[in-house]
Amino acid sequence: MQPASKLLSLTLLLLMGSELTQVLPASPEDSWQVYSSAQDSEGRCVCTVVAPQQAMCSRDARTKQLRQLLEKVQNMTQSIQSLDQRTQKDLQYVQRMEVQLRGLETKFKQVEESHKQNIAKQYKAIKAKMEELRPMIPVLEEYKADAKLVLQFKEEVKNLSSVLSELQEEMGAYDYEELHSRVSNLEERLRACMQKLACGKLTGISEPVTIKTSGSRYGSWMTDPLASDGDTRVWYMDGYHNNRFVREYKSMEDFMNSDNFTSHRLPHPWSGTGQVVYNGSIYFNKFQSHTIIKFDFKTSSISRSSQLDYAGFNNRYHYSWGGHSDIDLMVDEGGLWAVYATNQNAGNIVISKLNPATLQIIKSWTTNHPKRSAGEAFMICGTLYVTNGYSGGTKVYYAFHTNSSTYEYIDIPLQNKYSHISMLDYNPKDRALYAWNNGHQVLYNVTLFHVIRSEEL
Repeated sequence: MQPASKLLSLTLLLLMGSELTQVLPASPEDSWQVYSSAQDSEGRCVCTVVAPQQAMCSRDARTKQLRQLLEKVQNMTQSIQSLDQRTQKDLQYVQRMEVQLRGLETKFKQVEESHKQNIAKQYKAIKAKMEELRPMIPVLEEYKADAKLVLQFKEEVKNLSSVLSELQEEMGAYDYEELHSRVSNLEERLRACMQKLACGKLTGISEPVTIKTSGSRYGSWMTDPLASDGDTRVWYMDGYHNNRFVREYKSMEDFMNSDNFTSHRLPHPWSGTGQVVYNGSIYFNKFQSHTIIKFDFKTSSISRSSQLDYAGFNNRYHYSWGGHSDIDLMVDEGGLWAVYATNQNAGNIVISKLNPATLQIIKSWTTNHPKRSAGEAFMICGTLYVTNGYSGGTKVYYAFHTNSSTYEYIDIPLQNKYSHISMLDYNPKDRALYAWNNGHQVLYNVTLFHVIRSEEL
């Protein structure tokens, strides 16, 4: 071979078509292969190679695209199954209510037919009650129709999955752009359906269920609302400052019955109890700062950090229980939120919707509720709910609706079983409130009510 300074020219002999029957790779997945090389009299390299079939490149690309589509449809299938379970549970409640309403209407008709034999006052009271409940009947009918819509989505996804599976075996049977359009359309409809059926106004909170008794008086615990159905890991953080170790339990059962856990060391100590785990990462407020950090558990590294401009920190605008709870991070059906207070808003609560990837503020709302007067707070369906305290008799008494930038005073009892709530967060996957109550980890179920309007159908 000539010295490297000489220009080497490569002559590629491409063997194509029927002449390749003896030398083509056995597997269609094989790519370019060098089968022989030599040197001519002038020192040039002459190589004989076998090129893959011409259709392979485009086929590989399309196969990858189809695989991505299939994965997206499978993810949608999981979402629909979860939505279907919740909808069927709600539908059973709706059907029982409908039976009661129908029975009341029948009784009313019976009373109406013989009203001359009844006292006028009783008659008027029953009639007024019936008029109050009558509008609920068409609402219930619409809710049942939405339950049928979920079943329709399940059937569409099943059919689409079948088409994609067949297409992977028989390339070219369908147009890729058409399939992509069908998947995107179905995904958009599913998102709108889930938003409509899953969200509602908080109307009740159940009695607490004590999951475990452990740790100090203050702390936080949570599960990931975006985890897959098989992922039931529990995350546990004891204390509200000067700690940077997060415990990971493999399942809720392990958390309840054992002390077997994996420990993750954060690069900085956290502040308060307002941490959340969301899509495989933990979001927390760095101690003595207004910095928000996103820490990826898979890579054990900080993937993003950002400052909440003007947000109070270091016990300047904490909840009424103290504990460096100036910045509270939350998750609901709409995504990631930060709740804090600023001097510019006179120490009143500010709500900011955050981009979970970049931590940039998407939009902010200012409220008229003093942060220091709030016991705890949580987000459900874009509404911030605030408790009147953290000890003794507790209730949810203030709600700020970000969809309309309005607020109202409400009265929803919250049983404070152990007399000191230092953490209260909503998990949209479980439809439950996670609480840390004086060294006890407890759960509350919530009741949401949604009136279906005609323009939403």
